[in-house]
Amino acid sequence: MFESLTEKLSKAMRALKGEARLTEKNIETVLREVRMALLEADVHVQVARSFLQRVKEKALAEGPDGKGTTVLQGLNPAQQFIDIVYRELTEIMGGAAPEQPLDFGPKPPTVVMLAGLQGSGKTTTSGKLAKFLKKQGRNPLLVPADVYRPAAIEQLHVVAKDAGVPSFRTEEKDPVAICRAAVEEAKLKGWDVVILDTAGRLHLDDALMEELARIQAATEPREILFVADAMTGQDAVRSASAFHARLNLTGVVLTKADGDTRGGAAFSIREVTGKPIRFVGAGEKLDDFERFHPDRMAQRILGMGDVLTLIEQAKEKIDEREAEAMAQRLVKNQFTLNDMLGQMQQVQKLGSMQKLIGMLPGMGQMKQQLETVVTDKRVKHLEAILLSMTPAERANHNLLDAKRKRRIAAGSGRPVHEVNQLLKQYLEMKKMMSQMGDPRFMKRMQAMAGRMGGGMPF
Repeated sequence: MFESLTEKLSKAMRALKGEARLTEKNIETVLREVRMALLEADVHVQVARSFLQRVKEKALAEGPDGKGTTVLQGLNPAQQFIDIVYRELTEIMGGAAPEQPLDFGPKPPTVVMLAGLQGSGKTTTSGKLAKFLKKQGRNPLLVPADVYRPAAIEQLHVVAKDAGVPSFRTEEKDPVAICRAAVEEAKLKGWDVVILDTAGRLHLDDALMEELARIQAATEPREILFVADAMTGQDAVRSASAFHARLNLTGVVLTKADGDTRGGAAFSIREVTGKPIRFVGAGEKLDDFERFHPDRMAQRILGMGDVLTLIEQAKEKIDEREAEAMAQRLVKNQFTLNDMLGQMQQVQKLGSMQKLIGMLPGMGQMKQQLETVVTDKRVKHLEAILLSMTPAERANHNLLDAKRKRRIAAGSGRPVHEVNQLLKQYLEMKKMMSQMGDPRFMKRMQAMAGRMGGGMPF
């Protein structure tokens, strides 16, 4: 999400390179490019207009003569403008994220009602949210309240099983009665969160809204989350407004964000409804679900990376004991092809290579070049080559003669030169690892840091 906007904003900011200060003239030039970038990203025209006006006012506010901003010490004009844009992007997407993603009531169960149009991804989102909450130590119950779509109830039971959470089963056919009974059962059995997967429609209609209003009255949900398909752009904004007018939404979940390179809905929904985006789904797996942090998303949009989210995901998905054991082998210069395979498999748990590159700071300029080299397909090819080796060959790369390489190439379906390339990469990694474990290397790094005033050169 936002790839297109990121690229165009980076291009716009370069117009300030070499300027001594921010002036109305050079700011107008940049804002013209930013305006086009926002509109092409499918941001609502009124939202784009108010955003640009706020940026302009702040960029010109501090000038001693009212015609230009004095550049803050340590920042050039481009950096200062980016700082202003970053703060406004954060604000327009919701400001500081709360400590808890949902408002859990003082007395369980907390009822979370999901609403949205058919095809927006409510059922999958129900499972993703349940799994997310389970990891947080909660005990969620999934409730199938869509009695109209064929196999919708069975689909939710399957999703619940995959997420490792219970789902409510009943012979009731009325959605309101199903939801009411589920909340009562949750009270008896100790489930502290009840997630209602309500029915959608292909378009807005009074019957749908009336049913949702009756479910709301019967269950008194603490949270009513609108599930919006990010790929529908302004249609999602219009739908969100209609649902909010009837149900008084408390938040939004954006789905299918991996298929939307523009991201305009994220700006517009928040600005139009006044309700925060709570979560983003970006993939088909139940783990492809994360909290929406406006400040971190603003960093990603501006090509500044998102290290905090990367660290959080690494803590959650990477095996700590395996990582520690690998670190010990690195210190002892025992890095093998088995370790290389293990590293590759651990990294793949964090998501697509495109997503990881976007989270790394300073990659804005190199992102396109890296994405053509470091692709998910390329990683799979390397993994196939490593898995075509025997355990003995991965433990000792010196066994790999020409005959064995041909066998590995045939087994992995890759040409021999790719096997050789992998071995070359491995040897370079092994050499680098051994240097990092050398005390003399660390002394050289410390001396270099001292010459640079205490800051490490990377």
